[in-house]
Amino acid sequence: MTVTEEIHALKKERDAVILAHYYAEPGVQEVADYVGDSFYLSRVAVGLSEQTIVFCGVAFMGESAKILNPEKTVLMPDLGADCPMAHMADAGMIRRMREQYEDLAVVCYINSTAELKKHSDVCVTSANAVKIVRALPNRKIFFIPDRNLARYVARQVPEKHFLFNEGYCPVHEKIQIQELLKAKAEHPEAIVLSHPECAEKVLEQSDHIGSTSEIIGYASKSACEEFIVCTEKGVRWKLEKDNPGKRFYFTDTEPVCRDMKLNTPDKILHVLKTGENEVEVDAGLQELSKKPLERMLELGK
Repeated sequence: MTVTEEIHALKKERDAVILAHYYAEPGVQEVADYVGDSFYLSRVAVGLSEQTIVFCGVAFMGESAKILNPEKTVLMPDLGADCPMAHMADAGMIRRMREQYEDLAVVCYINSTAELKKHSDVCVTSANAVKIVRALPNRKIFFIPDRNLARYVARQVPEKHFLFNEGYCPVHEKIQIQELLKAKAEHPEAIVLSHPECAEKVLEQSDHIGSTSEIIGYASKSACEEFIVCTEKGVRWKLEKDNPGKRFYFTDTEPVCRDMKLNTPDKILHVLKTGENEVEVDAGLQELSKKPLERMLELGK
């Protein structure tokens, strides 16, 4: 039996379902039952009937799945897969901001630890951040942890007053404007599709800015045949699968999330066999961090 065949057999035996982020390697996306961005996977996780969720992503995603499904078993193929940005804020900073500003909403990007979510009013993803921030009654917004997504949202919602944190995604931050300009010169007919976690100079050179799922959707609907993609290279598999006649280019230094790549089919098979790498979230933390996630799901409908 191949690894893929063993995975499918064990899924049925263990009443398990596999969720994978678009940044996971192609082999992982191929064996997954659901592939998507953070918002899609958060919504999917809540409605699943299976009792075991194997989450092929990074730590905050497994945590969020467990928080939203406390009665289910959530397994991570590799517990070492983490997101540096998820830790780039702290409770003390949030407390000081609340003391300093009235009518303040703490808006927490889902790419964050459960501890940060606990101190926040609502979570957002790159796909729903603009919609949710616009819907909040508060005029002042402290957006954590990502400064690039925060600035992008602030431009879309000018009626709100934003306070910025200095967190960032190392993968998107490393996309160099010089390399993007070189790609544009080499492919003058190509449309530039960028994730809002990219630096401002990159976004200024982009034709479309959106979440991973929005980038994929835009490319599929567009009449254009060539695209320069400014996000993690794992998205290439889905783009090429859905658009066999189109061409997708990345910057010379292709953006790679090493943590996402820690997820492999062999590791999926291992946790299905052993039940290892179960995600645990303290009951008290679970209850408090669940509220901003549930508010996100409600406002993001």
